Amino acid sequence: MEMLKQRIIREGKNLGGGILKVDGFINHQVDPELMDACGREFARRFQQLGATKVLTAEISGIAPALMTAMHLGLPVVYARKHKPITMPDQVFLTLSPSHTKGRMVELIISPEYLAGGERVLIIDDFLATGATILGLVRLAQAAGARLVGVGALVEKTFEGGREALAHLEVPIESLVRISSMENDQFTFTEC
Repeated sequence: MEMLKQRIIREGKNLGGGILKVDGFINHQVDPELMDACGREFARRFQQLGATKVLTAEISGIAPALMTAMHLGLPVVYARKHKPITMPDQVFLTLSPSHTKGRMVELIISPEYLAGGERVLIIDDFLATGATILGLVRLAQAAGARLVGVGALVEKTFEGGREALAHLEVPIESLVRISSMENDQFTFTEC
């Protein structure tokens, strides 16, 4: 997706260790027009899957998931990283390594909002190693839901996430694929 690619070229920063800083338009300050365009594109690509819910992880995945869900006419459920007192005692919980936090984080979903029989579309900001998405898959499976697709705004192909998700046998779509980040020079591959 050219609009997203151009923002990465202009504003993205390689912080080293595989970290791409895009928090000026994706995950700290959010550009609503960009997220709307991304959500529209995901909706176009996934409209035939019959999803009933969009699932993501707090917090960076919320904007693209919300816009995708809006264009598909679906609700969004996001896995929380801390259990609020409003959540029931019995929850779906898994651990997942966080690339940017450098530690394991909890992913928690209330069974009130994800149930058996749901057809889940996962949308997140990045596909890197696939660890966060696999954590979301585990939560969906624990709820008895069926995964129907995975979408990521940015895929870092050099981290092997697509290969880690191949066994899921669902469509995996990325709007931008980066095969290399040297200094602040990005090499993009076709999606």
